[in-house]
Amino acid sequence: MSALLSAQGLECRYPGLEEPVFQDLDFHVTAGESVAITGSSGSGKTTLLHVLGTLLTPTAGVLHIQGTDIASLDPGALSRLRNRSLGFLFQEHHLLPQCTALENTLLPALAGFADDPLSTLKERARELLRELGLEDRQNHRPGQLSGGERQRVALARAMLLRPPLLLADEPSGALDQSRTRALLEQLRRLQQAERTALVVVTHDPLVADAMDRVVALEGGALSPRGVPA
Repeated sequence: MSALLSAQGLECRYPGLEEPVFQDLDFHVTAGESVAITGSSGSGKTTLLHVLGTLLTPTAGVLHIQGTDIASLDPGALSRLRNRSLGFLFQEHHLLPQCTALENTLLPALAGFADDPLSTLKERARELLRELGLEDRQNHRPGQLSGGERQRVALARAMLLRPPLLLADEPSGALDQSRTRALLEQLRRLQQAERTALVVVTHDPLVADAMDRVVALEGGALSPRGVPA
């Protein structure tokens, strides 16, 4: 099966630091697959996720998403690809406090790259919120929601445009174990139903063990089936 995301020889260096965060790094994800990236604090997991998500440009290497060489895209085309092909879920929900759960879910549509009309996207947003157990909370603002509910709204927002790849950075980091289990169950159910590939950075063995594959980032290199730090 061809890779949905494929990276070869990735390197990332920060100015002023002698050692690279990682180098000569290869990574791939196929459609519908879930992969956990584990590693100790400071190993570069979040930096790698930002590179894979086109939020950070590598200093060397090649990154393809859906067969497209990211380096060949101008800023407008890259923004379109990021908006349509990638969903992002972070440890902090980053919801707009003045907007309702429904309005926050619809935010990806505001970039102007969606093919569907707003009415269709509103129904899609309502459907996602229903699936995530938030049907009665869609008109609530973030301050009226629990931490687990806010993170589920962030998940609905990430999935609004049906991205083929979802990137998650410590999505359960601010949740207790019971809310982590609930979020993980809903995340995996939605990801599998929509055949979305998932790459998740995590310290949590509970999250890592729920993925199809686990790799560890240590010493600037990836190794298969690492033990979560």
